[in-house]
Amino acid sequence: MNEFTAIQKFSVWVLPVLFAITIHETAHGWVASRLGDLTAKMLGRLTLNPIKHIDPVGTILIPAITMLAGGFIFGYAKPVPVTYANLKHPKRDMALVALAGPMANLFMTFLWVIWIRFALMLMDSSDSIALFMIATGVAGIYINLILMLLNLIPLPPLDGGRIMSGLLPARYSLQYDKIEPYGLIILIVLLVSGVLGKILFPFLNTFLLWFSDMAGIREILGFIVRSIGL
Repeated sequence: MNEFTAIQKFSVWVLPVLFAITIHETAHGWVASRLGDLTAKMLGRLTLNPIKHIDPVGTILIPAITMLAGGFIFGYAKPVPVTYANLKHPKRDMALVALAGPMANLFMTFLWVIWIRFALMLMDSSDSIALFMIATGVAGIYINLILMLLNLIPLPPLDGGRIMSGLLPARYSLQYDKIEPYGLIILIVLLVSGVLGKILFPFLNTFLLWFSDMAGIREILGFIVRSIGL
């Protein structure tokens, strides 16, 4: 089996990345709408159209730079607006809205496992198509695991920070939320210093192996990972 060309690698990644960020953000808006805040719906953000969720810098430029640099792939989508005061139980509901994004990524990870299992059924009739589908599935598992794990870090303004704020008593959550203006700077420092990768990679690798076993591709996982540029 030959490794993929640059064009093939791009083709493998494009749909998993677009689905991952789009459904992640849509999940935030959908849960917010169910809990009383229709802001995202009124602004047209409850859609699976990826254009509505793409941030030119965070979704395209930064991931491309980090991928070319060979480090931890980092990026972000355009945040779905949520009006805190519109929520029925603002403190609790904001945590639920935040949790919706990572849980959507976890759900998509299982869907990509099913996709790979289906691709394995095609191996005898069309190996090249099946291999491409399997590679796309691995990319889908990988990007969704990254988004889930990254966003669960308890650092405002990440989803994990919102969840932590919702769990803390009111007086502590107010103090905790003051970190938010510096959260992105802290995250970038962790990324550049390599600390972020050291924190997340053990979890990422463990989950990747677990889902590859579930998909039945443990034997060829190493080849697929190299082929798609990981």
